[in-house]
Amino acid sequence: MKLFLDTEFTRLSADAKLISLALVAENGAEFYVELTDTYQLTDCSQFVVEVVLPQLDPGSHGITFLQAQARLAAFLNQFDGPVEILSDAPVWDWDFFCDMAYLNGKWPAKVSNRPVDISRIFDNKDPAELPEVEELPHHALLDARQIFRLFLLSLS
Repeated sequence: MKLFLDTEFTRLSADAKLISLALVAENGAEFYVELTDTYQLTDCSQFVVEVVLPQLDPGSHGITFLQAQARLAAFLNQFDGPVEILSDAPVWDWDFFCDMAYLNGKWPAKVSNRPVDISRIFDNKDPAELPEVEELPHHALLDARQIFRLFLLSLS
């Protein structure tokens, strides 16, 4: 099973903190959390304050990191066979996913321990044949859905 990963985090720096994480499975299943205990407003870049934070809905999706770990484990356990995590920005997304996926010091048995980088999926396509694509909205779930759609387009 392929799962398409996206995250939002406080800033583009080594001390970035996770804000939200989403996975969209090729079968349509979705996982989305907004974390309530991993960052402060002062940790966020101006871009994040202006673009990312206004899109959040902590009343509907906000949970603690420990709750998110348990929910992620349950989500990942529903899939039969091997699970691949695909990302268009694994340099950023993968570490956040790993932090959440490690539960009680254990890696999820079905999940590959390396991401699949799909940032260059259109490199071998004729630019004239590429679809026009809206810029990612910088919302983890909406971005993961769009990354999945782009992946499907790359196969055609």
